[in-house]
Amino acid sequence: MNRQFSLAGLLRLRQMQQDQAATGLARARSHSDSVRAREVSARRDLSDASGDVDTSQALHAIAAARFSSFRMLSDLQSLTADAQSAEDAAREEFTAARTRSVGLEKLQTRHDAEVLSADLRAEQAALDEIASTVWHRDEQQVTT
Repeated sequence: MNRQFSLAGLLRLRQMQQDQAATGLARARSHSDSVRAREVSARRDLSDASGDVDTSQALHAIAAARFSSFRMLSDLQSLTADAQSAEDAAREEFTAARTRSVGLEKLQTRHDAEVLSADLRAEQAALDEIASTVWHRDEQQVTT
């Protein structure tokens, strides 16, 4: 039996791909969380904005500010949706990479168990041979 796992190189490649996918997922989550936090902050700022209207100029300024805020909120909602889509895609990529490496990891575990079993059988055979030799030698000394 080959002592080295013959697919070790492929397993390392799959694990590297999995690590890269995990990094991409972490980056996508971080970006998504950041955009979501900005949207929540903008909503909070927009709901807190209230002012006394004394003149028509103040009313026009408040209307312009609200329009600008609603436009910014709309843009943030779009960014949030895009960031969520990117996070979902990164999650799917990570899941696929993990799936590809799990099968190879199971094969390596089975291979390692078979190598260990073969080693233990060889060791037991050697011990049996030693014990048999000692027993035969002792038996010959008793009969002589």
